Amino acid sequence: MIGFSEIRNFPMLVNKSRICDKDNKAKANYYKAVIEKRGRDFGRGNPYNRGGRRPDEGGSSGGK
Repeated sequence: MIGFSEIRNFPMLVNKSRICDKDNKAKANYYKAVIEKRGRDFGRGNPYNRGGRRPDEGGSSGGK
C-alpha cells in the first residue's frame, strides 16, 4: 500500500503508479491461471447435478 505522505512530487507519483499497475497485472494473471487450472482439473461435471430430477420425484420419503 502506498501512503499519501510518501508522494512528494509528480515523478514519484508516476513511479508508484507504474509499480501498482505492474503488481495488479501480475495478480490478475495469477488468478486467471488458477481459475483456468481449476477448470481443467474438475472435468467430472457438476457434483450437485441430480440428472434433472427434482427432490420430490421418485423418492419414498412419505406422501400419500
